[in-house]
Amino acid sequence: MNYALPFKPALLPDFSEFVVFDGFLPHEVERIRDLWDARASKQVTLTGEQTYDERLRDSAVIFLEPSATTQWIYDRIAALAASCNAETYRFDLNGFLQPLQLTEYQSGQFFDWHMDFGRGEISHRKLSVTVQLSDESSSEGGDLHFRFNQHTRTAPRRKGSVIV
Repeated sequence: MNYALPFKPALLPDFSEFVVFDGFLPHEVERIRDLWDARASKQVTLTGEQTYDERLRDSAVIFLEPSATTQWIYDRIAALAASCNAETYRFDLNGFLQPLQLTEYQSGQFFDWHMDFGRGEISHRKLSVTVQLSDESSSEGGDLHFRFNQHTRTAPRRKGSVIV
C-alpha cells in the first residue's frame, strides 16, 4: 500500500554530520574550566544503567546546573545550537534535557564509541553539543571522533570550538 504525504518534506541541502563553531574565547574557556571542582566529580553511569561501566567510559564528570554562575554558558550553547539547527537540521527543539556536563579525561581515560540517544529521557535528544576546553597542543589524545557508516571523521580540537 502506498501512502501519500500531506506535504512535501523540505530538502536539507546544507546537511552536515557535524558543525563546528568558534564559540568561546580563550578567557571564556578559562571561566568554564575554573568551574571544575574535583570534590564534586564522579564517575557517571550511562543513561538507564545503574552501574558504572569502565569498559565504555572512564572519566570524571561534574554537572553544571543552570545558575547565575552558569547561565551565560547555557545561553551561548543554546544560541549556537539554535543557529546550527535552523541552518542545518531543522529539528523541533525544546531546550536542554539534562544539565551540562564538565568532563575531565586524564591520561588513558576515554569514552568509547556510543550514540548520544537511547532509552528513557535521552530518546528525545536531537542534538549533542561539545565544547573543546583544552588546547590541541597541550596533550595527546582527546579527539572527538564521529563514525558515519564505515567512515570516521575527527572534529577539530581548537580551544573554544563548539561541535554540534
